[in-house]
Amino acid sequence: MMPRKTVNQQKPLLKAGLAVTPVILTLVLGQWATLPNIEGWYAGLAKAAFNPPNWIFGPVWASLYALMSFAVWRIWILPGDQPQKSAALICFYLQLALNAAWSWAFFALHSPLLGLINIVPQWILILLTILKFRLLDRIAAYSLAPLAVWVAFAIALNFEIWQLNR
Repeated sequence: MMPRKTVNQQKPLLKAGLAVTPVILTLVLGQWATLPNIEGWYAGLAKAAFNPPNWIFGPVWASLYALMSFAVWRIWILPGDQPQKSAALICFYLQLALNAAWSWAFFALHSPLLGLINIVPQWILILLTILKFRLLDRIAAYSLAPLAVWVAFAIALNFEIWQLNR
């Protein structure tokens, strides 16, 4: 008979789940709103001259979601009594919620303006998360830097699409 795992032995798996599951859920929710609208509505929009080809978004976002999972996992595995850990996790999950909501605002509701209204505070929360993660774990903070850069670029894209299609 196999010995039962103690609570302490189960914690690493639980913490990995707390890191990965919400990120995967965000990915799925975003794709659910986005994919049905790519060929129809989005294809018909006027785009910025610097708009990348559609195929680039999948690999970029897959990489960013992997980095987000890694970063938040590093925060979860810190000892529970770390100062600022709860605030850092709240910021992370708030920016993640806005990430999922952006796809619904922009793609599902066909509203570049609502996307823009969402993405600016999302970017601010990403920057705040990086600052809070940096106090706890520099590798976790640096892992979110590509997300901040990409979302800053996405703000410019979103703004241009809104301007070109008003």
